[in-house]
Amino acid sequence: MTPDMFYLLVSILFSLGLIGLVSRRNLFIVYMSVELMLSSVNLLLATYSKVLGDANASAMALLMIAVVAAEAALFLAMIIHLYRAKQTIDSDRFDKLGEGRKHA
Repeated sequence: MTPDMFYLLVSILFSLGLIGLVSRRNLFIVYMSVELMLSSVNLLLATYSKVLGDANASAMALLMIAVVAAEAALFLAMIIHLYRAKQTIDSDRFDKLGEGRKHA
């Protein structure tokens, strides 16, 4: 495949992730859309590394994979906590910050 094909693939994957992020209300779908967007950026970095013949973009992609793994653990823990609090994972139910707290 030529680099132009990779750029097209990355733009399609990123667009699908963005559409899923904006249009869905289920927190798992939102999470998967964010992961799809981050994976497409990793693919773009790997393509830049191959085209430019420089390993800096590959090193950045590896660092980003580590950050994405940590983000995945935090996001899934947050989903579990929100489900236990409201018994739903519909993002429309979580529109107010500090809802249910008593103010001093």
